[in-house]
Amino acid sequence: MKKTDLLIGAIIGFVTTFLGVYLYLKFYVHYDFSNGLDDIRNQGILGKVITIGAILNLLTFFILLKLNKELMARGVVLATILLAVITMFV
Repeated sequence: MKKTDLLIGAIIGFVTTFLGVYLYLKFYVHYDFSNGLDDIRNQGILGKVITIGAILNLLTFFILLKLNKELMARGVVLATILLAVITMFV
């Protein structure tokens, strides 16, 4: 077992969440990314958008489990937990 797999999984979790937020802003809300983040931050719903973006972590988690990458899957769960804590303070 490599302990770096946990870190790689956490990075994958954060990148996947970033991708989810980008896709949400681009296709659902039809905002440009930088302008959309500013508008959403001003409206006070940035935490909710980050939570919506984290839904892709579920898909990533099950793909990593299917590939027998358990430590990377744990890293994705760790990233999701850290994002949940961050959204409580945003």
